[in-house]
Amino acid sequence: MGKGGGSCCSKTPTPISSDQIQIQVQTEAPIADKTETLIPIRSLRVFIVFYSMYGHVELLARRIKKGVDSIEGVEGAMYRVPETLSKEVLAAMEVPAKGSDVPAAVAEELVEADGFLFGFPTRYGAMAAQMKAFFDSTGGLWKEQKLAGIPAGIFVSTGTQGGGQETTAWTAITQLVHHGMLFVPIGYTFGEGMTEMEALRGGTPYGAGAFSGDGSREPSQTELELAEHHGKYMATIVKKISAHKFKQPQINHAN
Repeated sequence: MGKGGGSCCSKTPTPISSDQIQIQVQTEAPIADKTETLIPIRSLRVFIVFYSMYGHVELLARRIKKGVDSIEGVEGAMYRVPETLSKEVLAAMEVPAKGSDVPAAVAEELVEADGFLFGFPTRYGAMAAQMKAFFDSTGGLWKEQKLAGIPAGIFVSTGTQGGGQETTAWTAITQLVHHGMLFVPIGYTFGEGMTEMEALRGGTPYGAGAFSGDGSREPSQTELELAEHHGKYMATIVKKISAHKFKQPQINHAN
């Protein structure tokens, strides 16, 4: 500026104190909205997906659901695998009609589950064709590994003691493996009920089970109690795994 005009600013800038800096930051920065949006926490869901021709597996499934529902924060949802046999064949086999209170299992909806319990009767030591057909319909989920990391268990029904209580379960594990699911056996967590030898009992360390005989034998009280325990055990595992997921720290992959 000219000599007579005075100086608008000094050649040596006036120092700004830290208090002034703080004030400038506070006045220039927008005021954050402290209103928090509360997201409702839903219950964890264990899908109990089963096929039952004469009702034995369904009885186990209902008792399993009772066990799942007894664990706080977890709920069981039952789904029936679609039938593949014709009405004529079912009538010839004297298969009872199914109730309408259990919805049909839909492959695309499996992604909504936090855990699975798959139940089915044996056919020559392996799962029934109806259940296999359902697993075969999950190819789209397999391709994208949508079910990877989800815990899953198995429960079965067989006609005889040597009819596949164990083989029906462990041959079914291949379905879980290809999807990347985590197989969760019950081991001997049922306690003395797993080693009791005085009465006929289905169920193995792989999971709950029942003997149907010629079809007239209903699941015993011990078999039903084991099924309920299976539901409780799986719900507890699902709850633990879900809690661990929320606690996982963010991993920085940058070098």
